[in-house]
Amino acid sequence: MKNLQPNEFAPYYENYIKLVPEQDIIKGLTKQKGEMLHFFKSIPVFKHEFRYAEGKWTIKDIILHLIDAERIFAYRALRIARNDKTVLPGFEENDYVVAANANNREYESLLAEYETVRNASISLFETFTSEELLRLGTASNNSVSVRAIGYIMLGHELHHKNVILERYL
Repeated sequence: MKNLQPNEFAPYYENYIKLVPEQDIIKGLTKQKGEMLHFFKSIPVFKHEFRYAEGKWTIKDIILHLIDAERIFAYRALRIARNDKTVLPGFEENDYVVAANANNREYESLLAEYETVRNASISLFETFTSEELLRLGTASNNSVSVRAIGYIMLGHELHHKNVILERYL
């Protein structure tokens, strides 16, 4: 599994990491950006604010969740790569989704923001040395490496793409 060691990620991230076919994080982030933008653009307009069940997120909510989560993952990667030993807190994704009001946003605006955030993540990971990618820190009360965060970012998106395909389309 990408040669990751057990101390590089929390067990609950294993399902995300297993979804990632790429060994190279930067190539994966770059390729996935194009694939996800194409995928999001292929979703019919009438599905953008569809909920498959009461209390579930819309596709707009999911896109903004991906944006928010990627920003948080990138922030964690930056701090750990810079050898910051601060224990980093978790975040409550459902609270973020409610506060973000994605359904009040234009779909194209969400896609533009997604692309901007992904480009920033690619730029960030391009700066990391081999040594920095192996650095360990603590986030959400678990040990995590910078490289594992890259794979988690990739797998997290694949997980949500699969959810959209299975439950929304």
